[in-house]
Amino acid sequence: MSDDDHSRFDGLLLSLAEQHKNGVPDLLITIANFLSRKTDFFTGGKDGEWEKLLLLVFREEAKKAKEVADKKRKEREETEKRRQEILKKKREQEELENANDAAIREVTDEEAERLQKEIDEAKKSKIVAAEQPTTEAKSEPADDDEDDPKEKGKLKPNAGNGCDLEKYKWTQTLEEVELKIPLNVKFAVKPRDVVVKIGKKHLTAGLKGHDPIIDDELHSDIKLEESVWIIDNKHIVITFEKINKMNWWDRVVVSDPPISTRKINPEPSKLSDLKGETRGLVEKMMYDQRQKEMGLPTSDDQKKQETLKKFMEQHPEMDFSKCKFT
Repeated sequence: MSDDDHSRFDGLLLSLAEQHKNGVPDLLITIANFLSRKTDFFTGGKDGEWEKLLLLVFREEAKKAKEVADKKRKEREETEKRRQEILKKKREQEELENANDAAIREVTDEEAERLQKEIDEAKKSKIVAAEQPTTEAKSEPADDDEDDPKEKGKLKPNAGNGCDLEKYKWTQTLEEVELKIPLNVKFAVKPRDVVVKIGKKHLTAGLKGHDPIIDDELHSDIKLEESVWIIDNKHIVITFEKINKMNWWDRVVVSDPPISTRKINPEPSKLSDLKGETRGLVEKMMYDQRQKEMGLPTSDDQKKQETLKKFMEQHPEMDFSKCKFT
């Protein structure tokens, strides 16, 4: 009988196997017991013939099973080998494209501190920082800026570089924004009593069964996977990470009154204290600014030149002598 002929009994045998608590061993015992009771399998031939037949059948099936297993294992190995080759090529391409950027971003703490000092000295020589009160119960309108009418009417930032509004208070760093929303209730608030929905560009928050305290579009996109909220002493505290870590927000949601980002006075910090991604961006900006001041190519210009150089080396048969590159 072929495998197809045998397979027509699969349903029946699977059903039998499922009825045996110990699986295959118990199933084999049941089959052997059936042959013993209902047939002359063990006694109808010469001594030991039943055993030879049993070994012959099982060895043949074991050989087939091993061939199938070896074939599947070989296919898995070939698939994994192809996958590793693709990953290797992808990594090599990424390393080639980022080689120049990596060289720029690998700055020691000492170099980072020196660059930060240069920036601070440059700022002192060009601008005069506006003085801010260190304690304010509420954000107040900023002083009118005679040189820039766009600043007129904007609120002064609070001590956390955010704003104290009627319904909630918010603070910010270059990387994160935190909101504290008070809940004016007399009972102990639990997470199930509130509704908080954080979207990439939308925020809804408030007490369940009441109109939302906030239900509006956010100032800018945020990282959903880094967004969290908790209940803290009858306050909803929401924290989310900015996607663009190089800009200060002038409001949390679009309907809020804007603050003057010119009045923001963040705590001084070393460049080396910044997280990897933000530090890399700042270092790149600082490097490019210094290159421009010295009339030298920026990191992007260097990357283009390196790509062109490699292309010319790969195609020596082409004449580039009359080409003009910008």
